[in-house]
Amino acid sequence: MTSAPARVPTGFQTGFAVRPDLVVEAAHAEDVRTAVADAAARGLPVRVHATGHGLSGAVEGGLLISTRRMDSVEIDPVRRTARIGAGVTWGQVIEAAAPHGLAPLNGSAPGVGAVSYTLGGGLPILAREFGYAADRVRSLDVVTADGALRHVSPHSEPELFWALRGGGHRLGVVTRMEVDLVEVGRLYGGSIAFAGDGSGSGAGDHVIRRYLEWTRTVPDTLTSSLSALRFPDSPRLPEPMRGRYVISVRVAYTGETAGGERLVAPLRAIGPALTDSLREMPYTDSHTIHNDPAFPHAYYGDAVVLGDLDAGRAVRTLELTGPKAPMMTVVQLNHLGGALAARPAVDNAVPYREAGFLLRLLSPLDGTDVASVRALYAEVAGALAPLVLGRSLNFSFGGGDRTEGFHDARTRQRLAGLVSQHDPASLFGGGYGISRDGR
Repeated sequence: MTSAPARVPTGFQTGFAVRPDLVVEAAHAEDVRTAVADAAARGLPVRVHATGHGLSGAVEGGLLISTRRMDSVEIDPVRRTARIGAGVTWGQVIEAAAPHGLAPLNGSAPGVGAVSYTLGGGLPILAREFGYAADRVRSLDVVTADGALRHVSPHSEPELFWALRGGGHRLGVVTRMEVDLVEVGRLYGGSIAFAGDGSGSGAGDHVIRRYLEWTRTVPDTLTSSLSALRFPDSPRLPEPMRGRYVISVRVAYTGETAGGERLVAPLRAIGPALTDSLREMPYTDSHTIHNDPAFPHAYYGDAVVLGDLDAGRAVRTLELTGPKAPMMTVVQLNHLGGALAARPAVDNAVPYREAGFLLRLLSPLDGTDVASVRALYAEVAGALAPLVLGRSLNFSFGGGDRTEGFHDARTRQRLAGLVSQHDPASLFGGGYGISRDGR
């Protein structure tokens, strides 16, 4: 273990200051245990940093534990499991599992920390077929506020096992996690992009209406999302995208390629495509479906979980966030349902399983400010209000002072009780948007 008062590990999110009093670069679980015990003795709040993608806001003071050196991955091809260190990225797990014809339930960006993403629930590329990443966790090793290293499973610490899978970081520092892998070596997928500003003012409206109609017809083995944004006029981008307002549909399907071609035929019939990358691919290329940016930058983001979505409100969302919006806003609409709606064999704290869609908003902070972004997002949420079930813990970037809506009332109350039991001094950030007595 190494520690220093000034050297802060760089992270993916650059929009918020990270200025802790002390940084600990942990290499082993014992390093984490020692650091937590020391922080508790000093009365220092504790934050954890793996890759820095999901930074919830500025970090001022306290102890920051960097887990990036805890990067071991162990694959058991017989049991079809992976044991993942706290600093491991999804890309590392994908590469380690692929030679065995296996894959993790990773998200769209291979550079994201696997443990952190899973603690928030974890929405995989193949979500509708296999459910949340948190549903496939077998066990976790976690350091709690009392400085104890606990092995948490359905048979050992069952309440913590329930809470950590979907409840986030507020009950301890997870040092290692064991997860199930799925037998997927290839898939049919990619993206098809349309000009949202072409062929008349209603082009974007037409695409999102047709997309919503299409989602009512697809099997659970097909997972998709729609994105909308105005691309910068940059030579780094494909020529058809430069300076255009583009609406893309991204697809991941584990069935045969011929079946995938039949399923996406209605998408190709929407109109002329700017680009079309739909194809069979090895699972190791699955990150190309979304092509999330791999370079650090400043951004603010939030997400609302929707019971359903009608075409009128979807169109209004594009009107508010499109080319006439006060700042660049990336919209992503994830189609939920399928296995996401099913309860796992061992229940967990992932909420809102009845949801039909997840609407994610993300805005670069270069040239704008958080207050303006929040005002726009509030207008979008207001337009969708009758459909909103809550917010997504995994996709709240920069809004650390807002915890409301991450869980339904019953789940929040249960989580708050566990925080009161295991972290009465709020070492890891306190409760879940309600008081300690559950109100």
